[in-house]
Amino acid sequence: MKNHPFHLVDISPWPILGALSAMITMIGLIKWFHFFNSNLFMLGTIITMSIMYQWWRDIVREGTYQGLHTYTVTMGLRWGMILFITSEVFFFVSFFWGFFHSSLSPSVELGLQWPPVGITAFNPLEIPLLNTLILLTSGLTVTWAHHSLMENNYSMTTQGLLLTVVLGIYFTILQGYEYVEAPFTISDSVYGSSFFMATGFHGLHVIIGTTFLAVCLIRHIHNHFSSIHHFGFEAAAWYWHFVDVVWLFLYISLYWWGS
Repeated sequence: MKNHPFHLVDISPWPILGALSAMITMIGLIKWFHFFNSNLFMLGTIITMSIMYQWWRDIVREGTYQGLHTYTVTMGLRWGMILFITSEVFFFVSFFWGFFHSSLSPSVELGLQWPPVGITAFNPLEIPLLNTLILLTSGLTVTWAHHSLMENNYSMTTQGLLLTVVLGIYFTILQGYEYVEAPFTISDSVYGSSFFMATGFHGLHVIIGTTFLAVCLIRHIHNHFSSIHHFGFEAAAWYWHFVDVVWLFLYISLYWWGS
């Protein structure tokens, strides 16, 4: 028994094992880049995913079945998510800073112009515009799902979440196609580096956000959320809106103005 509202977590093997699996994955990625062998990377990824599943399972049990996520704990989680998203904002600010530093004053090596000499930029009115519409629509569907959940509308929440996940997957497929058909690479001057680093990390965040929402969809189907106790879903929605906003800045800066 305890006489306080805080959650003192039990000893867990997942943090240390997660760190080791992430190290294996990164070493495997380096091996893949240098020796064109992806075996270690795939092994690290599988281990990381299995640890993620078990760690999330434990947290779901704590918050849903054991009642350990009290109001005080939930407020701590909210502030944690807010600070995490704030750190992500500054992460992307660094990419935009580098992009504008190079594009507003292109050096002699770039031909004193932007895009640099020899670079054929993407048409912002083709796949990039479609991806913008997809993400804006997904922002609407996740908001629809959130309001439906607060109104105890089970079916509408399910539909809204499912649509959001499908749109996230569709965005990732289109961006992958765009990368395959790209007329330049990450090694093509600072333009290629800025483009692929910024859009690539955003694409990674879309994959993470889609996974986040897919887990929320599965949890919703199993009745883990109520109209007043669903912070896991709220955190996923906040993250997804952040991904939307970053894409708008990327589209306007890199695809439209930068081309």
